[in-house]
Amino acid sequence: MNELSHIDNETYRVAMGRLLVMYTQVDHLIMRACAERIATAPNDNIRIKLGKQVGDESKHVRIQHEWMHRFGTDMTPVFSEQQQAMFLAHFRSLSWLDFLTDMYVCVEALGSEAVEQIVPLADPGTRESLKTPLEDEIDHVEFGLSQLAIELSGLPEHQRMEYLRNIPSRLDSLKNALHGFGVDIPAMFAAVGVDYSQVVGKVLERREEILQSLALPQAA
Repeated sequence: MNELSHIDNETYRVAMGRLLVMYTQVDHLIMRACAERIATAPNDNIRIKLGKQVGDESKHVRIQHEWMHRFGTDMTPVFSEQQQAMFLAHFRSLSWLDFLTDMYVCVEALGSEAVEQIVPLADPGTRESLKTPLEDEIDHVEFGLSQLAIELSGLPEHQRMEYLRNIPSRLDSLKNALHGFGVDIPAMFAAVGVDYSQVVGKVLERREEILQSLALPQAA
């Protein structure tokens, strides 16, 4: 899609608007889930990191809201109140280890990878609105994956390997739950000029990279 045609392309504007609403809703839900987790985090350093992430996600929501108003986006939520409550209930129910896996592997690392595939084909304003959020996500993912590696290193070898083998099924369950929400994500990506099959390929590559890094022995 020619970059200059974005603003006049109604199909693009509607689809990108829905993607931005969805992305912003996810950031808002991450903010709430991390805020709830602070009280039961393992130590003060982690509580500080989670607190910083809550602040970052709040900043992302503000940036996206400001851009969506300028972009003329239909602000109708992609996820219903019930679906948002299900998201929060899921993360509320998790052990610390499972929280790290679902939040920082699936939602943060793989979600960010998917969003990154949109950026090159997005209009300049949308690209700029995503710049700070995606930069911050790098820090969030680094924190989450490092904590996950620490937690896994404390498990007996057979238990650690069993947990790693089960991570893909955890991710698939979360993906299926998202699809069960009735959001036609492939169509939304296609409408903004992104080949969804390529997005899936990039996400799977990133997933394999993360799993391989977690399987490596941690330095003492």
